[in-house]
Amino acid sequence: MYASDQWVVTHEIASSQELVSDPLPDLSVPGGALVGGSWQCHDLTLPVTDPEDGRVIGYVADSTPADVAAAVSGVLDSVSTEDWPLWARSESLHNAARLLQEETVRFAHLIASEGVKTIAEAQREVGRCVETLRLSAEAGTFLKGETIPFAASRRGGNRVGWFTREPVGVIAALTSFNDPLNLVAHKLGPALIAGNGVVLKPSDHTPLTALAFVELLLSAGVPSKRIAVVCGRAQAGQSLVTDPRIALVSFTGGPATAARITAAAGPRKMLMELGGNNPTIVCADAVRAHAVDAVVDGAFGVAGQNCLSVQRVYVDASIYDEFLSETVARTSRLRVGSKHDAATDIGPLVSEAEAQRVEEWVGKAVADGATVHAGGSRRGAFYEPTVLTDVPEGAQVLTGEIFGPVVTIIPFEDIASAIAAANESDYALQAGVFTQSVDTAFHVSSQLVAGAVVVNGTSDLRVDSMPFGGFKSSGIGREGVQFAVEAMTEPKNTIFNLVS
Repeated sequence: MYASDQWVVTHEIASSQELVSDPLPDLSVPGGALVGGSWQCHDLTLPVTDPEDGRVIGYVADSTPADVAAAVSGVLDSVSTEDWPLWARSESLHNAARLLQEETVRFAHLIASEGVKTIAEAQREVGRCVETLRLSAEAGTFLKGETIPFAASRRGGNRVGWFTREPVGVIAALTSFNDPLNLVAHKLGPALIAGNGVVLKPSDHTPLTALAFVELLLSAGVPSKRIAVVCGRAQAGQSLVTDPRIALVSFTGGPATAARITAAAGPRKMLMELGGNNPTIVCADAVRAHAVDAVVDGAFGVAGQNCLSVQRVYVDASIYDEFLSETVARTSRLRVGSKHDAATDIGPLVSEAEAQRVEEWVGKAVADGATVHAGGSRRGAFYEPTVLTDVPEGAQVLTGEIFGPVVTIIPFEDIASAIAAANESDYALQAGVFTQSVDTAFHVSSQLVAGAVVVNGTSDLRVDSMPFGGFKSSGIGREGVQFAVEAMTEPKNTIFNLVS
């Protein structure tokens, strides 16, 4: 659609060709919200558009505060009165994984139609979500407690007891647009297996995928009132997080929104993933071709709209020129175009306004002395994958989370300075280091401040069973199925006073 002499086809993805060659599946959803176990099918006034061309692909509810209150009431009633034992919860989630696998084509097209992912990226997300559901179905094994060693205390005589892990109650789940299926699963799967209920507020950019997914969960055996879905913009989210019956808020998004949520919600449990400005260090002994490929893939996948995206790359000065040249060449071969074309590498940003913001950040850096080696141009909601050097300290492309297809490459003379620069960010989600030295790998990984350090890889790696989150402004707590289950439960002591 937007290919030019610089934006050329580099490869085809066979599995995605199969997706786009068949007739489009039915992308309709059962309603525009789910409240009290009933789908809302009227007063659907909020349009959902394809960011690629602005085409309206559906309508959802613009949920009112009264709708949100009713949604919380319905879920609370289910949690309080419906017996849904652990074996049945596990069985439902296993069923959901199987059903989702069978509906891969439909969900991939939903994700690609309303979101920012290419059809190939969307298909991979469905596969990941199947795994997240399976992990959630099996996570009941983590709902175990221990006996309490009363005999170890002078005051413990004639007492025995234990603790169990119990659900917190009703969870508010607020998700972002960039992973509209798997991020929802990462909140709903652990919450449900732990015995909680959930009120979901999906991104207003990508609510259709979430609605279809909840329909699938219900068909898999989840009780109809155990989940509610409210849609809309800030008002719906505000009403949800301030409802006093919400026991825990699980949010994925930016720090500014998180600050508003915590201020409005008051003292309650929070689980927040708030993004990153992720560094990668490339040492002199790195396998350069591997590092180049990994950096390009990590910086430009999903058009950079990924909290794990590679944003800053620190390269040993002795290999800097070669690394830069090869990165620019590899970047220039990427194709920017329609998400629905299987040959496309880079799709649109979530809106033209976001593409304009990225354009402005790059423009400010260039005005202050930065050099553009590839990309640097915008067409509507599309922004070319961009490689920068000579970016001045303090520029937003270095200090903020750009959430767009832009990477900055910076030379370093010694590893200590690279580590110090990598750690300067207010974010500390994940990082990468390329080296063939085990000693260097251990040293750098121990010194980098991040929730994960990937050796001979970039920050752009998440396995859905690992503890996921970061330090500093990157979030509160950890996701990943096992760790979310722990966060969404509390230990409860049972103590017997023995009368002899």
